[in-house]
Amino acid sequence: MNKESDFPKLVSAGADALIVYLGEGISVSVNQRVLAAVRAVEQKLSDVVLDLVPSYNSLMVYYDVLNIDEPEMRERLKNALQDLTSDDRNQTGKRHRIPVYYDKSVGPDLSRIAETNNCSVEDVIKAHTKQTYRVYAMGFAPGFAYLGEVSENIRTPRLENPRKKITAGSVAIAESQTAVYPSASPGGWNIIGRTSTQLYDPSSGTISPLNVGDEVEFYAVDKQEFIDEGGDTETLS
Repeated sequence: MNKESDFPKLVSAGADALIVYLGEGISVSVNQRVLAAVRAVEQKLSDVVLDLVPSYNSLMVYYDVLNIDEPEMRERLKNALQDLTSDDRNQTGKRHRIPVYYDKSVGPDLSRIAETNNCSVEDVIKAHTKQTYRVYAMGFAPGFAYLGEVSENIRTPRLENPRKKITAGSVAIAESQTAVYPSASPGGWNIIGRTSTQLYDPSSGTISPLNVGDEVEFYAVDKQEFIDEGGDTETLS
């Protein structure tokens, strides 16, 4: 098992990128360290960095190969990451509250999650809304935020056979994570409800209101509230 002293660890990721590993697994402390690395790199390597993609325990750094080669980039990255401070790691992101209509008509896996975990549908909803979730990574599709961690009482494996189309706004669980599908797409997560909140709007100038390090709370609304807020009623019964 790696120790904290083994990090940061730099790995080549193609001709124009390096992955910087700041730790292992899913944890707030490691993810905060990733965000501290983002700030350090932005401050000290802005002249050669093209893009930064933070994730659970790593940071993908894309750099300008016309102005710097990999050996020099590695050296500059190591120097930039030497002084990550605890103050940087303790900074928090925005908090978002997302309404969810939890119902079998829009959450076809609600009953199965309850059966799998020997509890009621109401217990699943309570467990899901009780937690405050951290945005650990963005990916899979524009605006798709990986949120953790789900209560052990309702953790459920991904579907063996992914669905060909999941409606935008669907709220889902897979293992220890939860997420909202920001647009219609295939997917293998367990669907437990739907939100009217739009999490992907290319016309707004930003891909998503959510960013790594932010916190998300879900709260239950009834069918009429969901409809009044513009929720997609396509499959409602």
